[in-house]
Amino acid sequence: MTLRIGAEEEFHVLDVESGRLVPRARAVLDRLHRPGFTTELQQSVVESNSAVHDTLGALLAELARSRRLLDATASSLGLVTVAAGTVPLGRPSPRNVTAGRRYRHMADEYRRVADEQLVCSAQVHVDIPDRDTAVRAMCLVSPWLPPLLALSASSPFWLGADTGYASWRTMLWQRWPTAGPAGCYSGAADYDAALEELIRSGVISDAGMAYQDVRPSAHQRTLELRICDACPRVETVVLVAGLFRALVHDACDRLARGDGGRCDGHHEWLRAATWRAAATSTGRSSVPAGCSTPRTS
Repeated sequence: MTLRIGAEEEFHVLDVESGRLVPRARAVLDRLHRPGFTTELQQSVVESNSAVHDTLGALLAELARSRRLLDATASSLGLVTVAAGTVPLGRPSPRNVTAGRRYRHMADEYRRVADEQLVCSAQVHVDIPDRDTAVRAMCLVSPWLPPLLALSASSPFWLGADTGYASWRTMLWQRWPTAGPAGCYSGAADYDAALEELIRSGVISDAGMAYQDVRPSAHQRTLELRICDACPRVETVVLVAGLFRALVHDACDRLARGDGGRCDGHHEWLRAATWRAAATSTGRSSVPAGCSTPRTS
């Protein structure tokens, strides 16, 4: 069984001379005139969405093309796009939230958490047979997600300082009320009921704000990996995608055989493992002190 894959990548928009984050994502998107690129919460971030692919080679080729196109477009505006969890120079501001009712609500409701959402991630989607399988597979793949974060860690710098972490994005991201381990559920109905309770409580406003490390997509029949930093090297994104697809494939096989196992409930260990991956991963030493354009080869 071949599980198709796709990826979403987020890129910081920087002034090429100063290296500072600038709220000019809209200018880049207006000049691109291409499908597959969109805005994010902050006006300093551009998101790229790949097509669906059967092979890692095809995914690699598309992501590399998208990065080259995005970089060329930004360069024509005196800007540069950077694939990393955080960049060294930025200034949080409520004025830099992207226009729109949903984003405005997030800025008003979450205040400083939203203002400091100057982070970028890489997300991977893997085909899944059905939503029940997706929800049950989350528990099986979750123990293996911290190593994927360690592979992707690219955010040691924050507001002009070295944080001492490999992924400071993770520390910032975990302040959102639904971020962290996904938990275990008996099936889609159980998961969706929990999600509806969160929405009714007012903690989140919609299913798109379920920010767990892994989740069933709200719009596609996929399982979505969300724990990783944006990656300076496109090869790292594809490596993570391949590993995650293998984990999902194994989980689906186990569930089909009735070998799903039972959750021990020790999700505090998953959160602790995520912290350790963010604090001391091998990715810490591989990130240069300055900003650079995203690598494509």
